[in-house]
Amino acid sequence: MKIDLYQVDAFASKPFEGNPAAVCPLGAWLEDALLQAIAAENNLSETAFFVPTEAGYHLRWFTPSVEVDLCSHATLAAAWVIFNVLGDSTETLKFETRSGPLLVQRDGDELAMDFPAKTLAPLAMHAEVAAALGCIEIEELLVSDDIVVVVEDASVIERLAPDMQRLKQLPGRGVAVTAKGDDVDFVSRWFGPKVGVEEDPVTGSAHTSLAPYWAARLGKQALTARQGGARQGALNCVVEGERVVIKGRVAPYLTGQIMLPNA
Repeated sequence: MKIDLYQVDAFASKPFEGNPAAVCPLGAWLEDALLQAIAAENNLSETAFFVPTEAGYHLRWFTPSVEVDLCSHATLAAAWVIFNVLGDSTETLKFETRSGPLLVQRDGDELAMDFPAKTLAPLAMHAEVAAALGCIEIEELLVSDDIVVVVEDASVIERLAPDMQRLKQLPGRGVAVTAKGDDVDFVSRWFGPKVGVEEDPVTGSAHTSLAPYWAARLGKQALTARQGGARQGALNCVVEGERVVIKGRVAPYLTGQIMLPNA
């Protein structure tokens, strides 16, 4: 049994930037345990699997340890494979996912994804979050599905060395630390040891919270963003009411086949 595999770097202008994702096109769904085993073997932050449907594609994402509700960089990667490898000529792809329908369309040399914006609420856990991140000074602490930590100085983000065990004890999916940028509108890093990803180089789904926050704070709808520590990627975000359009480029890296024994 052979399964095609494509590894591409999302939110990247060339290989070795952005966030790598594995993409596996399927003709029909395999057992969940096998999908999880493939994702664990790939050992990337996410592996995307999709199956064609009458309306588009059914898309699922797995970290090395769990299936997740939303992963934008692996959505971007899957769309790139569908457009550029499988040759789908439509302008807009429709994915059915655990988070509802997601649309991806061509936008010049970028792909644009349309997501619902997330609402942030204050979180009264300053001491616990600061300790988990290395006793940093927090300007503002908020939460949606992720904890969002706003700091005044972007250099603080570059120096972060969080305690992963302490981060696992915090509520939410992961922790995003963000600040106003110099050459971009805002910068961030995202940590998710609770879902098996200590640090994600670029987390598009986190920008469904981050982009509306910075749009309101900076008074602009279109924003440029950079995420990551040692490895970084670039995003363009447009806040349109209760929606966030997240744009990025994709760089192909690897093509191969997964060899599995016949059932």
